Amino acid sequence: MRSLAVLVAFLLVGVALGESRKNYAGAQVLRAVPENDSQLHYLQGLFMKNVYDFWTEPGVVGRPVDILATAFQLPVLKKTLARLGLDFTVHISNVGDLLEQSRIAQEKAEANSQSSMDWNSYHRYDGIMDWLESLATEHPDLCSVEDVGTSYEGRTMKLFRLGSGPDTNPGIFVDGGLHAREWISPAVVTYIINELVRNRVTYSDLLSKVNFYVMPVINPDGYEYSFTNERLWRKSRSETGSPSGCRGVDGNRNWAYHWMEVGASDDPCSDIYAGPEAFSEVEMRVVRDQIWRFKDNLKAYLTFHSYAQLWLYPWGYTSDLPEDWRDLDSLAQDAANALFQVHHQHYRVGSSTQVLYAAAGASDD
Repeated sequence: MRSLAVLVAFLLVGVALGESRKNYAGAQVLRAVPENDSQLHYLQGLFMKNVYDFWTEPGVVGRPVDILATAFQLPVLKKTLARLGLDFTVHISNVGDLLEQSRIAQEKAEANSQSSMDWNSYHRYDGIMDWLESLATEHPDLCSVEDVGTSYEGRTMKLFRLGSGPDTNPGIFVDGGLHAREWISPAVVTYIINELVRNRVTYSDLLSKVNFYVMPVINPDGYEYSFTNERLWRKSRSETGSPSGCRGVDGNRNWAYHWMEVGASDDPCSDIYAGPEAFSEVEMRVVRDQIWRFKDNLKAYLTFHSYAQLWLYPWGYTSDLPEDWRDLDSLAQDAANALFQVHHQHYRVGSSTQVLYAAAGASDD
């Protein structure tokens, strides 16, 4: 089998920690830039302690690190950064106010919406699944939907297939919503689906030659929890046996490739908890099984995350590069250039470890 061209597109949106609804009034996001290895290593150690919510994890010297701290935590964090000689700025002055503004805007957009699916607001899991079903009903010659598994809390997981050619055509697997709070991810994946279906004549050549296999939200339980309980929830919602009652696993540390070797935690309360074993999470097993099911024809895998403007390729578990990294880099550079031509937004391109940080057990590896 030819190796898959595995790419990760990171998009822009805000994120954070926790089990119960948190009080973000007065919480701030501080942006610090480590200027030497000593400062970087300290931030990496602080990150692993799970005290603060790192919106961008410390990976390389010179790259900004965004840290969310509650009003109670702020004085200690600011003193710590100052003691280390780490210059910082207040990137977001009041997270609570921002979340409230977002909530109001979301409710207003929902109230004014003329359609069950649009891209003026973020949609709940069931609404997205119902929309996929409606597309398959309206365009049976182009797309189909099938139930492929059940989440920990019993939500049906669906696979959307899009293409007008034979099943033997080259395939691209696309997923989103692995991290619950990254609402922009499912929104972008559904937008892509909508564009391909509604403008099928424009994309007829592509759709006749390539089959798309799409799962817009692969962490259904966490995604719903971020709507109903904790906006900044990240993980799944499985029981962990934690004495503290902490639930959930980081699905992007749970894959069985160099699992738990680097950039992951064995603490169930951590946002990067890798789980008790590789593929402990049923949702990740469902996605794995679908990729394996179509492996003979798949040529690329795209997984959408936030928040940053990055186009990443393997490896994440090591600073080494895969044998076909030049192919991956060329494709990623072409994609980033295309994005710039349309939106004038710069996406940094590179391997996960070199551009972002080292993390094993991720789906892109």
